[in-house]
Amino acid sequence: MILQNTGSYILFLWLPRQFLLQKLLTFSIFSNFVKKLQEDMNRKNSFGLSGYIVDLKHEKIFKGTIHIENGYIKSIIRDDSVSSQNYILPGLIDSHIHIESSMLIPSEFARLAVVHGTVATVSDPHEIANVLGIDGIDYMINNGNKVPFKFFFGASACVPATPFETSGAKFGLKELDQLLARNDIKYLSEMMNFPGVISHSEFEMGKIAIAKKYGKPVDGHAPGIKGDDARKYAEAGVSTDHECFTIDEALEKIKYGMKIQIREGSAAKNFEALIGLMESYADKVLFCSDDKHPDDLTEGHINLMIKRAIAKAYDPIKILKSVIINPIEHYDLPVGTLQTGDPADIIMVDNLNDFNVLQTYIDGVKVAENGRTLIESVVEKTPNKFFATPIEIDDIAVAYTGGKLKVIEALDGELITKAGFYQPKVVEGKVISNAGNDLLKIVVYNRYEKARPSVAFIKNFGLKQGALASSVAHDSHNIVSVGTSDKAIVQAVNNIVEVKGGVSVVAGDIDETLPLPVAGLMSADDGFQVAEKYHLLDRYAHIIGSKLSAPFMTMSFMALLVIPQLKLSDKGLFDGKNFSFTPLLEERGD
Repeated sequence: MILQNTGSYILFLWLPRQFLLQKLLTFSIFSNFVKKLQEDMNRKNSFGLSGYIVDLKHEKIFKGTIHIENGYIKSIIRDDSVSSQNYILPGLIDSHIHIESSMLIPSEFARLAVVHGTVATVSDPHEIANVLGIDGIDYMINNGNKVPFKFFFGASACVPATPFETSGAKFGLKELDQLLARNDIKYLSEMMNFPGVISHSEFEMGKIAIAKKYGKPVDGHAPGIKGDDARKYAEAGVSTDHECFTIDEALEKIKYGMKIQIREGSAAKNFEALIGLMESYADKVLFCSDDKHPDDLTEGHINLMIKRAIAKAYDPIKILKSVIINPIEHYDLPVGTLQTGDPADIIMVDNLNDFNVLQTYIDGVKVAENGRTLIESVVEKTPNKFFATPIEIDDIAVAYTGGKLKVIEALDGELITKAGFYQPKVVEGKVISNAGNDLLKIVVYNRYEKARPSVAFIKNFGLKQGALASSVAHDSHNIVSVGTSDKAIVQAVNNIVEVKGGVSVVAGDIDETLPLPVAGLMSADDGFQVAEKYHLLDRYAHIIGSKLSAPFMTMSFMALLVIPQLKLSDKGLFDGKNFSFTPLLEERGD
């Protein structure tokens, strides 16, 4: 666009600037241009920020003023006479997240995240990649570019995560080479087939070789791996892991050269188990959320992890370096670190204890102030791939053939599960849910092609009535449902089918669904409204009995086969330790 490239907007010098903007705003075709024009004008305004300056590079805090011009830091002047008591520091970075799990498209995610001081994310788009392939990744990048926020996307390494499920797309080495050759793809995202990496599978090692060819880091995903297996995983070229759930596991991976991403998401919460790494290994630590539901995102983001770490008396400078400097250096991110000449990616907080974010700037543009986002919503398309048709009760019936039920045991705050054996409840020759004993039916239904739903049983969901259903079911995102009766499960699943993707709660008079028309994963609507609607569904899930902190998030991971021990895909019950299907009913002597 000529106006944008000239920088001085020569063609419009004969019109007053404000008059021009007002006229252009009346035409929707110019709305994106006007937003860009306003941002560029904002950048050209020189301004200063005064207070306590937190210099992470030199590990100093001093009073002074930062002068910003054209989106960059022009100078930093030390001045002990500055009266402001606020603290100025670089913006926060989430070092590993799936934006799709917020149920918001990137532009809406940004609107919520900047309120909490987040200016950048290292984002694995493998949720949408499993549905829409490279077109899905392009959608995320293009949408993210429409707002002032720094999204850094990776090439999704596992599409699908395993060959034991049905996804909407498949990536081979050709597709990964095509992605990693691009400048807008920063890294190879999590290598979830860790058994394949450890055994030096030709296919998995081929993926890593491509990343090495383009000089891009490789993210890991290896829950519970220690000892010689951890060494082999690291030596293959994997540089990070966000799946550690014990400090011993993290220390072993650090020993072999990996960096540990301390995770605190909506379902998986490993902060308390791993924060002790800050004592001696702060330079090996990054902070991430991995998966964050929209209602949780309205409450806070990485800032909450910082507050908790500071409350445990860890050095604020070390914490902030782990959050900001470590991901910038590891992934080579063009994000400012509050040095002269850097992009003005800055936040202002009240102090380093309460850590209340007062203002957020990205490239010199103020994007949030006093808990209010200043980023406007953008109108976006809603691509999808959803071919499922309604199901009936007979489709999820389980004939009792003898033996005990092999049951998925969900764990609150964890993605891993256990496997238990229980006596089934049998009525008229069929195994049914037993809400009294918290043994509930779980269903995964293929949304890409016609197939009978797969069925298993799960414990620890706690529902006393009704059912939950969702098309967010990692990582292939078929429909998953947990319920106390076949009737409720069928109704909840069919609610998802009707809107071609979403989350639903059914129980008695409760019948609520949040549509997610973008790939069956995200809404393009206002993020705050989506968060409010999701919060209602989450509240209903708890009202009907669930004791899980995040029942929908936990349910979504019950189809993630690469997390042991027992999970369910659209093709059947899967043993994550042996990496093979396993029978639902089994004769046992115990």
